[in-house]
Amino acid sequence: MAARRRADELIAAGSVRINGLVVRALGTVVEAGDRVEVDGKAVAPARKRTYLLLNKPVGVVTTTRDPQGRPTVVDLVPEGTRVVPVGRLDYDTSGALLLTDDGDLANRLLHPRFGVEKTYRAQVAGRLSPGELHRLQQGISLGTFRTAPARLRIVSAGRDRCVLDLTIHEGRNRQVRRMFEALGHRVLALRRIRFGPLALGRLATGRVRPLTAKELAALERHRRPPRETPRTKPNT
Repeated sequence: MAARRRADELIAAGSVRINGLVVRALGTVVEAGDRVEVDGKAVAPARKRTYLLLNKPVGVVTTTRDPQGRPTVVDLVPEGTRVVPVGRLDYDTSGALLLTDDGDLANRLLHPRFGVEKTYRAQVAGRLSPGELHRLQQGISLGTFRTAPARLRIVSAGRDRCVLDLTIHEGRNRQVRRMFEALGHRVLALRRIRFGPLALGRLATGRVRPLTAKELAALERHRRPPRETPRTKPNT
């Protein structure tokens, strides 16, 4: 609640109590279980948050429990770890999934105004024409809404199937599959390879790892409101 110098001032002023007794000696050790109060209000160490990246397998549901008894993503984290998934991946979609107990950050990452990008590697039946690729890049109407423009990278293309990376910043239900289905192409396999700054890399299917310091720093930037695009005055 305070930097060290300010904490020393609070102690010297008699504002700090440990287990009901005023403390005036600087450097007094606080033991586990001690009750520390400042000006009558209890304080405690900041709780250490958990941030994990999971390579979700196909056949696992993105919930904390499933009434049908199917395996869930929390079954794949270390025992005793209390985290929830940030967003969802379909039952038949694999790939990068963030799990955390930091509810504030999770809500921000999912809020549309922050536009967190997600990259999916899709194996699609048939070969997409230049016109179909252009439609994906421009946005596709899916009945109740129109998708925002997507970024594409062709990984491989054959006569009866192709593999491509598709980057979007939305997260509607089964959106990627519906985008290809709207073009008449069935998705044969779908894997999310990136969520914001978190890349799946060589993380094996079904395995989980803690985030690196660099990844955490990149996620922390999402706690700040996104920059507003400056308005330009019309020419007169």
